[in-house]
Amino acid sequence: MTGGAALRVLGAVELVTVLVLLGNLATVHHPGLASAVGPLHGMVYLAVLVTAASLARGRHRVWLLALVPAVGGLLADRASRRP
Repeated sequence: MTGGAALRVLGAVELVTVLVLLGNLATVHHPGLASAVGPLHGMVYLAVLVTAASLARGRHRVWLLALVPAVGGLLADRASRRP
């Protein structure tokens, strides 16, 4: 898997985990779900940051966009594909 594809997948997983956490918070607030998905989201967020930093190639915009919560991976992927 290339770096761009990895960033795209990680960005989508990051967005899904945030939506699951927010949906859980807005509805039933099940502590077991939050304690399982919360650390998963944290690991995916860090993976997005590391992948974006490795793909940046001197462009600060790519890894700075990765810092945006929930959609940063997708934004960084789009910015990394620009010439």
